Amino acid sequence: MTLTHGYVATTLLTALLATGSAANAADVIEADGSSTVYPIMEAVAEEYQIALGGARVTVGISGTGGGFKRFCRGEIDIASASRPILKEEMALCAQAGVRYFELPIAYDALTVVVSKTNTFVDQLTIPELKTMWEPSAQRTVTSWKQIRATFPDQPLKLAGAGADSGTFDYWTEAVVGRSKASRGDYQASEDDNVTVQFVSRDPGALGFMGFAYYEENSDRLRAVPVVPPGASTGILPSVSNVNDGSYQPLSRPLFIYVKQSSLEREEIKSFVDFFLSEGGALAEEVGYVALPDEAYDLARENIKAGKIGSGFSGTSEIGLTVEELLARERTL
Repeated sequence: MTLTHGYVATTLLTALLATGSAANAADVIEADGSSTVYPIMEAVAEEYQIALGGARVTVGISGTGGGFKRFCRGEIDIASASRPILKEEMALCAQAGVRYFELPIAYDALTVVVSKTNTFVDQLTIPELKTMWEPSAQRTVTSWKQIRATFPDQPLKLAGAGADSGTFDYWTEAVVGRSKASRGDYQASEDDNVTVQFVSRDPGALGFMGFAYYEENSDRLRAVPVVPPGASTGILPSVSNVNDGSYQPLSRPLFIYVKQSSLEREEIKSFVDFFLSEGGALAEEVGYVALPDEAYDLARENIKAGKIGSGFSGTSEIGLTVEELLARERTL
């Protein structure tokens, strides 16, 4: 499946409807949020409509933060997120009376990329990435030689997710040490394809994106091994390195949040059940890491038991392994 989407447009997957225009407004399932989760959501929506038809599924990509704003206003049924819900978003949902189920759906390996034409970057440490991205680097750290003496004196150009993205939140927390702390003079976009274009065309450019977008464009981009804290050798992003916990600190869980009141509708119940049954395989198909079957079973059990809310504290948590995530779900 090709990961093609535009930032300003919401994808309405109507061509696959079994009932055509007969579906009314009550039959529309509305989702919005993370551009990282978008390929999974799009794949599940397409397969759901092929298999079951009836309901239309709209999938927006306004970013994790943008999706939560709409979700907490009660405008959409499902928010997709590349990080857990934050305290301020919890408060907005509570004020609006929006109660929700938090459902982990996959893991991502946030990937550092350079152009295929870049021949000098062998690996990067977290401190080196921090030197590039911290707020004090703005307009002062502009050459690769400032990152490492053995690098060429070549302009350093950066690209990545915009400030409304959960990917931006996670990246700044993991690399800089504080969420949303970043230099501002970089090519920012909620659309990962913009980052792909920017980095692939310039041997001095570096960016970050979800693993699926890197894999889709690996003919133009090269993944940079990242040295975990306390280690000396860089680790490449891969399914196996996410599962064994070695790709740190840039492995992260992905989520959907489902409005409790929406689950009173049969089409939402049907879609969520389909997601938990087929979403893992479809996540792998589009380049992400499926969770163990236990995770999807726990999600079903938590819905059945009415365990609403989040298993997280409302702040970013870096380096959470798959096993640690499962432990949160068991005690939700």
